[in-house]
Amino acid sequence: MQRLYFLIPDRETTTDIVNELNAMGLTKDHLHVMGKDWQPLEKEGVPVATLIQTSDVVNASKRGAVVGALLGLVLGLVAHYVLVGTNIVWMALGMTLFGALFGVWASTMVGVSVKDIKVDKYDKAIKRGAMLLIIDVPDEREGDYRNAIKRHHPEVVIEKVTAQERKEHVGEGH
Repeated sequence: MQRLYFLIPDRETTTDIVNELNAMGLTKDHLHVMGKDWQPLEKEGVPVATLIQTSDVVNASKRGAVVGALLGLVLGLVAHYVLVGTNIVWMALGMTLFGALFGVWASTMVGVSVKDIKVDKYDKAIKRGAMLLIIDVPDEREGDYRNAIKRHHPEVVIEKVTAQERKEHVGEGH
């Protein structure tokens, strides 16, 4: 799946594009919109982007689970040798699990505050009234969706996260 970002100048054009994408086979599960004036779109049935799409919360929680589990394992092994009479297997498993859960919790708190790469890039335009439509499309149909929207709405900016942006920025919505 590819994630495409459509920066759209107004709400009416956003509604038109969502209808075109629905006609091309995309369901509401694949579409997410954000903007200053999103409430009317939600009433029309356009799904609103949540923290999962607009922040780094999912990726941060994955990183937190891995780092927390590794630290928990190390602490579990250290605790086994410091405390007398503990079972190494249970100590290591328990601390690994605790570390993973703590890592998920702690990193999620941070991930919520880190904006997605494109959301961050288009923040000023969104505050001025533009809409950001986030769509997830199958890899093999990406060109079809891009071409159809560009043909009918040449004013729309269509992008996806580049390798360079991924390298320079932490946040990537999921």
